[in-house]
Amino acid sequence: MAPNIKVEPFDDNFMNVSPNGSPNGSPKGSPKGSPKVSSKSEPKDGVKVPTRKSVTYVEPVNQDNHKYRLQIVWRNVVIFALLHIGAIYGFYLCLTQAKWTTVAFAYFLYVYSGLGITAGAHRLWSHRSYKAKWPLRLFLAVANTIAFENDIYEWTRDHRVHHLYSETDSDPHDSRRGFFFAHVGWLLCRKHPSVIEKGKKVDCSDVLKDPIVRFQRRYYLPLVITWCFIIPTIIPYFAWNESLWISYFVCSIFRYCFTLNMTWLVNSAAHMWGNQPYDKSHNARENIGVSLGAIGEGFHNYHHTFPYDYSASELGWEFNLTKFFIDSCAVLGLVYDRRKVSKEVLKRRVQRTGDGSHHHHHH
Repeated sequence: MAPNIKVEPFDDNFMNVSPNGSPNGSPKGSPKGSPKVSSKSEPKDGVKVPTRKSVTYVEPVNQDNHKYRLQIVWRNVVIFALLHIGAIYGFYLCLTQAKWTTVAFAYFLYVYSGLGITAGAHRLWSHRSYKAKWPLRLFLAVANTIAFENDIYEWTRDHRVHHLYSETDSDPHDSRRGFFFAHVGWLLCRKHPSVIEKGKKVDCSDVLKDPIVRFQRRYYLPLVITWCFIIPTIIPYFAWNESLWISYFVCSIFRYCFTLNMTWLVNSAAHMWGNQPYDKSHNARENIGVSLGAIGEGFHNYHHTFPYDYSASELGWEFNLTKFFIDSCAVLGLVYDRRKVSKEVLKRRVQRTGDGSHHHHHH
C-alpha cells in the first residue's frame, strides 16, 4: 500500500462536519437531559467526527414540522427542456455532420469536467477524502467550472446535507420521492424548507478557506459562460476548422447535458437499482452502469457507508477512473493523505449491516 494512504481504524466515521456546524457534533440548544452525542476523534488532526447514529439521533427522520407545497420553478423547467432539445440536436450532429475530432474533443471534455465533479467537488471538497496541492486544486476547479453544476461551495453544501439527512425531507434529492425527482426534478422546484434549514446549519467553512473556491464563487457567472460554453465552442473552430454552430451544439450543449445526466444517475439510479452489500439501511446501491457513466461514482452503497474513503469503492481501478486519476496524481506528488477503510472495519460492517450479497464480490 502506498505510504501516503491513511487507513482509518474506526467504523461509522460519517463526515468531517457536524450537522449544525458545532465542532463536537452536539445539537445547538439541545434539550436538557438529552444524551451526549458520541464522537470519535480522527487520528492525526484530531477533527471530531459525529457518527451516523448521533446524526440520526439529532434529527429524527420523520419529524417534519413543515407545511410543504410543491412549487415548480418554471424558469428552470424551460431552461432544462431547451437544454435537452439542444442536446438531442447536438447528438444528431455527432452522428451526421461533426468531424470526428470534434466528437473526440466533446468526449474529452465530458471526462475532464466529470473529474471536476467526482475528484473535485465530491471526493476532495465535500468529503475531504484526500488532500491536494494547489496546482491540482486549480486543475479540478477549472474542470468543475466546465461541468457547471453550481459552484464548489454550493455543491458541497447540498452534498453534505444529502449525506447527513439521506432519504429524509432534508435530503435535497430525496430518492423516496421517485426517480424523476431524485434525477432532475429537485432542480425544477423550490427546495423543501427542511433542506434550506439544514443547508444553513451544515458547516462548510473549511471549503471557503480555499482561495480557489472563493475565487470561483465570486466570479462564477462569467467563469461558467467562458469555460462551459465559449471555450468548448471556439477550440474546435480554431484548431481544426469546425463550424461554430456544430462545435457549440456538440462540445458545449450535448456534452454538458450528457455529463449532467451521468451525474444525476448517481442520485436516481444508484439510489434505486443494485445490491446493498455494505449497509441495507439506506437506499444507496452498487450500480456498475452508473459507475461507467459517472467515472467511478456508482459504488454508491459503499460510498454512503464509508463516505470518507477516497476510492468511493471497495474495488481497485475497475470502473473507477476517478480513483485511477487520484492515484496517478499521488504518484506525481500532487495528492497525499488518501483516506481508506481498513479491511477489518469493512468485514465487520458487511457482516453487521450488509444484505448478504457481499460474498459475490471478486477480490
